Amino acid sequence: MKILWAKANKILPVHSGGDIRSYNIARQLAAEHELTFFSYYDGAPDAEYEDALREHFSEAVCLCTGERHGTTLKRGLDYVSRLPRNAPYAVSRFASRAVSQQLKNWYSGHAFDVAVCDFLDAAVNFPKELAIPTVLFQHNVESEIWRRHASNGSGGLKKLAYRLEFSKMQRYEQQMVRRFHHIIAVSEHDKKLMSRWVDAERLSVVPTGVDTEQFHPGPRPKGEKPLVLFVGAMDWEPNVDAAEYFCGKIWPGVLARVPSARFRIVGRNPGEKVRRLASNSVEVTGRVPSVVEHLREAAVVVVPLRIGGGTRIKIYEAMAVGKAVVSTTVGAEGLDVHHGRDIVLSDSPDNFAESVATLLQDAASRGRLERAAAELAANYGWPLIGVKFAEILQRVVGESFKPAPAYAEAAEHGNQRSREGL
Repeated sequence: MKILWAKANKILPVHSGGDIRSYNIARQLAAEHELTFFSYYDGAPDAEYEDALREHFSEAVCLCTGERHGTTLKRGLDYVSRLPRNAPYAVSRFASRAVSQQLKNWYSGHAFDVAVCDFLDAAVNFPKELAIPTVLFQHNVESEIWRRHASNGSGGLKKLAYRLEFSKMQRYEQQMVRRFHHIIAVSEHDKKLMSRWVDAERLSVVPTGVDTEQFHPGPRPKGEKPLVLFVGAMDWEPNVDAAEYFCGKIWPGVLARVPSARFRIVGRNPGEKVRRLASNSVEVTGRVPSVVEHLREAAVVVVPLRIGGGTRIKIYEAMAVGKAVVSTTVGAEGLDVHHGRDIVLSDSPDNFAESVATLLQDAASRGRLERAAAELAANYGWPLIGVKFAEILQRVVGESFKPAPAYAEAAEHGNQRSREGL
């Protein structure tokens, strides 16, 4: 197959969960098929990034849009300028005439057998008439994330902005899901959410994977300490909320039971909200060269997310290293995990604290959870995930398809389903 993979933003270095998923699946596809990785990014032209990307994907095509929204003031002004648009800001800020034109040229020339629109934010630049079979890779149900933002504690102008963005995102996401020929979700939960908007046969699930060569059980550290670890990009608001929630509502309960416990927050770009969580018992590292050693040093890994969508790659990475994980239900949403067998799930701050403390104190219980976690994660190596993704693309290529419906038709389809109570 000749595959076009289109993604907004730089993908290297690979750090965030979505980029890890995109990179590894695209690499698996590129090993067996002709894959052109189309990467477009804002800011100044970056020859070093473009050269590095071509080392990973020989047929990479890079395009610098030149947009700059570096300061808070510029981002605020840009947000205000885009308020009249129907698309939510999280999507409209990636709109680019140059990117749209490049995609239009490829589509008009039927240059590929199939195209992958990676993340919803890239959809804004795709042609309205999709003359090539095109798959939307939905790492999250974005409107669900914004719904949780809008209902999760913020007030004032921030609350108003979240509600507005949620409303826009919900309409836009439904239109895009109906517009593309096929949708790949990362969990059955996300598929179920989107099946309210489109026929289920146009939805497939490719589960999250893990690099089992990099993440695997290692020797236990000498003199194991009661270290609790949270890993995640600390410039992503759901992770910021999770860190604040854990430190404010859960961590005091852990310390009351295990006074010697220590909590470490590992992840890039921690802002002031996260940095001020640091204390005698809480460490904020910022970006680290590799999370593997931090995972191996930890006794318990926590995922206290209250906002999110898709699936958390970091859970499988921790499990692959053989670590006991305590998560909220939202944090583990969509993963093939089993409470009490290979993970502990808790949505109450007190119960969450008690679960963490028990695992810190009970080495036998922790060991059973660790062994089950490593066994489960071993089933989700990226080569297996890549094969499943390729099978779906081949099926889409082999199907006779009709041009995707126009926006008006898609909207009417949605209105009809709403009237029917679907």
